[in-house]
Amino acid sequence: MKAVTWQRWISIAVGGFALMLVLQPAFAQPAALPAGLPELPALGEEMQRDTRSGLALRGYDPVAYQAEGRAVAGRPDYELSYQGYVWRFATAANREAFRDAPEAYEPAFAGFDPLAVSEGRAVESDPGRFAIVGSRLFLFRSEASRGRFMAETGLLASAEASWPEVSRQIAR
Repeated sequence: MKAVTWQRWISIAVGGFALMLVLQPAFAQPAALPAGLPELPALGEEMQRDTRSGLALRGYDPVAYQAEGRAVAGRPDYELSYQGYVWRFATAANREAFRDAPEAYEPAFAGFDPLAVSEGRAVESDPGRFAIVGSRLFLFRSEASRGRFMAETGLLASAEASWPEVSRQIAR
Protein backbone atom coordinates (compact mmCIF):
# COMPACT_ATOMS: atom_id res chain seq x y z
CA MET A 1 0.00 0.00 0.00
CA LYS A 2 1.10 3.53 -0.60
CA ALA A 3 2.29 5.64 2.30
CA VAL A 4 -0.54 8.16 1.74
CA THR A 5 -3.17 5.42 2.13
CA TRP A 6 -1.58 4.22 5.38
CA GLN A 7 -1.52 7.77 6.71
CA ARG A 8 -5.25 8.14 6.00
CA TRP A 9 -6.09 4.87 7.78
CA ILE A 10 -3.99 5.87 10.78
CA SER A 11 -5.66 9.30 10.88
CA ILE A 12 -9.12 7.73 10.79
CA ALA A 13 -8.22 5.27 13.58
CA VAL A 14 -6.73 8.00 15.79
CA GLY A 15 -9.74 10.24 15.16
CA GLY A 16 -12.15 7.43 16.07
CA PHE A 17 -10.22 6.67 19.25
CA ALA A 18 -10.21 10.36 20.24
CA LEU A 19 -13.96 10.58 19.57
CA MET A 20 -14.55 7.52 21.73
CA LEU A 21 -12.60 9.09 24.61
CA VAL A 22 -14.60 12.31 24.33
CA LEU A 23 -18.01 10.56 24.20
CA GLN A 24 -17.28 7.92 26.84
CA PRO A 25 -18.54 9.99 29.83
CA ALA A 26 -21.87 10.55 28.09
CA PHE A 27 -22.43 6.78 27.86
CA ALA A 28 -20.91 5.79 31.19
CA GLN A 29 -23.68 7.17 33.43
CA PRO A 30 -27.30 6.19 32.71
CA ALA A 31 -29.71 9.09 32.43
CA ALA A 32 -31.85 9.70 35.51
CA LEU A 33 -35.53 8.85 35.26
CA PRO A 34 -38.04 11.69 35.66
CA ALA A 35 -39.51 11.99 39.14
CA GLY A 36 -42.51 9.79 39.89
CA LEU A 37 -41.64 6.91 37.56
CA PRO A 38 -40.83 3.47 38.99
CA GLU A 39 -37.27 2.23 38.79
CA LEU A 40 -36.31 0.33 35.67
CA PRO A 41 -36.67 -3.44 35.99
CA ALA A 42 -33.60 -5.49 36.71
CA LEU A 43 -32.34 -7.99 34.18
CA GLY A 44 -34.37 -11.17 34.16
CA GLU A 45 -37.57 -9.67 35.55
CA GLU A 46 -40.73 -10.80 33.84
CA MET A 47 -44.22 -9.42 33.71
CA GLN A 48 -47.10 -11.50 35.00
CA ARG A 49 -49.15 -11.28 31.83
CA ASP A 50 -48.75 -12.40 28.28
CA THR A 51 -46.81 -9.50 26.76
CA ARG A 52 -47.93 -10.39 23.23
CA SER A 53 -51.65 -10.56 23.88
CA GLY A 54 -51.97 -8.44 27.05
CA LEU A 55 -53.95 -11.23 28.74
CA ALA A 56 -53.88 -11.41 32.51
CA LEU A 57 -53.23 -14.89 33.92
CA ARG A 58 -52.42 -16.10 30.39
CA GLY A 59 -56.13 -16.09 29.68
CA TYR A 60 -57.28 -18.19 32.66
CA ASP A 61 -60.53 -17.28 34.41
CA PRO A 62 -59.72 -15.71 37.83
CA VAL A 63 -63.22 -16.43 39.18
CA ALA A 64 -63.12 -20.15 38.35
CA TYR A 65 -60.30 -20.77 40.82
CA GLN A 66 -62.71 -20.08 43.67
CA ALA A 67 -66.00 -21.03 42.02
CA GLU A 68 -64.84 -24.38 40.60
CA GLY A 69 -61.64 -25.02 42.54
CA ARG A 70 -59.59 -25.44 39.39
CA ALA A 71 -57.83 -23.46 36.67
CA VAL A 72 -60.17 -22.93 33.73
CA ALA A 73 -59.22 -21.23 30.47
CA GLY A 74 -61.28 -18.14 29.72
CA ARG A 75 -62.98 -17.56 26.40
CA PRO A 76 -62.53 -14.60 24.04
CA ASP A 77 -66.33 -14.15 24.12
CA TYR A 78 -66.13 -13.16 27.78
CA GLU A 79 -63.40 -10.55 28.13
CA LEU A 80 -63.11 -7.55 30.39
CA SER A 81 -60.51 -4.81 30.43
CA TYR A 82 -59.43 -3.94 33.97
CA GLN A 83 -56.41 -1.89 35.06
CA GLY A 84 -54.76 -2.12 31.66
CA TYR A 85 -55.06 -5.89 31.35
CA VAL A 86 -57.50 -8.06 29.44
CA TRP A 87 -59.10 -10.68 31.68
CA ARG A 88 -60.88 -13.68 30.19
CA PHE A 89 -63.68 -15.67 31.78
CA ALA A 90 -65.24 -19.04 31.13
CA THR A 91 -68.80 -17.70 31.52
CA ALA A 92 -70.67 -14.42 31.44
CA ALA A 93 -71.58 -14.95 35.12
CA ASN A 94 -67.90 -15.16 36.07
CA ARG A 95 -67.20 -11.97 34.13
CA GLU A 96 -69.98 -10.16 35.99
CA ALA A 97 -68.77 -11.47 39.35
CA PHE A 98 -65.28 -10.11 38.60
CA ARG A 99 -66.69 -6.80 37.36
CA ASP A 100 -68.60 -6.39 40.65
CA ALA A 101 -65.66 -7.25 42.96
CA PRO A 102 -62.31 -7.62 41.15
CA GLU A 103 -60.32 -7.39 44.39
CA ALA A 104 -61.97 -10.62 45.56
CA TYR A 105 -60.68 -12.55 42.55
CA GLU A 106 -57.36 -10.95 41.62
CA PRO A 107 -54.38 -13.12 42.54
CA ALA A 108 -52.27 -12.04 45.51
CA PHE A 109 -49.00 -10.31 44.67
CA ALA A 110 -50.23 -9.53 41.13
CA GLY A 111 -49.93 -13.21 40.30
CA PHE A 112 -46.21 -13.51 41.03
CA ASP A 113 -44.95 -16.54 42.95
CA PRO A 114 -45.35 -15.68 46.67
CA LEU A 115 -42.32 -17.77 47.66
CA ALA A 116 -40.11 -15.62 45.42
CA VAL A 117 -41.84 -12.45 46.67
CA SER A 118 -40.96 -13.50 50.24
CA GLU A 119 -37.32 -13.62 49.04
CA GLY A 120 -37.60 -10.14 47.49
CA ARG A 121 -38.00 -11.18 43.85
CA ALA A 122 -40.76 -11.07 41.26
CA VAL A 123 -40.91 -14.47 39.55
CA GLU A 124 -43.52 -15.40 36.97
CA SER A 125 -45.95 -18.09 38.00
CA ASP A 126 -47.85 -20.83 36.24
CA PRO A 127 -51.64 -20.19 36.40
CA GLY A 128 -52.18 -23.94 36.58
CA ARG A 129 -50.39 -24.14 39.96
CA PHE A 130 -52.43 -22.38 42.58
CA ALA A 131 -53.81 -22.42 46.10
CA ILE A 132 -56.73 -20.67 47.75
CA VAL A 133 -55.76 -19.59 51.27
CA GLY A 134 -58.70 -18.08 53.09
CA SER A 135 -60.29 -16.27 50.20
CA ARG A 136 -57.05 -15.26 48.45
CA LEU A 137 -55.72 -16.77 45.25
CA PHE A 138 -51.99 -17.53 45.14
CA LEU A 139 -50.22 -18.65 41.96
CA PHE A 140 -46.92 -20.55 42.00
CA ARG A 141 -44.05 -21.21 39.60
CA SER A 142 -43.70 -24.88 40.53
CA GLU A 143 -45.18 -27.56 42.75
CA ALA A 144 -42.07 -27.35 44.93
CA SER A 145 -42.65 -23.64 45.43
CA ARG A 146 -46.31 -24.27 46.25
CA GLY A 147 -45.47 -27.02 48.70
CA ARG A 148 -42.89 -24.98 50.56
CA PHE A 149 -45.14 -21.93 50.74
CA MET A 150 -48.03 -23.99 52.09
CA ALA A 151 -45.82 -25.79 54.64
CA GLU A 152 -44.00 -22.76 56.08
CA THR A 153 -46.56 -20.47 57.70
CA GLY A 154 -44.15 -17.53 58.11
CA LEU A 155 -43.62 -17.15 54.37
CA LEU A 156 -46.93 -15.35 53.85
CA ALA A 157 -46.00 -12.64 56.37
CA SER A 158 -42.55 -12.37 54.77
CA ALA A 159 -44.11 -12.01 51.30
CA GLU A 160 -46.53 -9.35 52.58
CA ALA A 161 -43.60 -7.40 54.06
CA SER A 162 -41.51 -7.70 50.87
CA TRP A 163 -44.32 -6.94 48.40
CA PRO A 164 -44.16 -3.10 48.47
CA GLU A 165 -40.49 -3.14 47.45
CA VAL A 166 -40.90 -5.99 44.97
CA SER A 167 -43.90 -4.34 43.31
CA ARG A 168 -41.84 -1.19 42.64
CA GLN A 169 -39.36 -3.28 40.64
CA ILE A 170 -41.91 -4.85 38.29
CA ALA A 171 -41.91 -3.79 34.65
CA ARG A 172 -45.33 -2.43 33.82
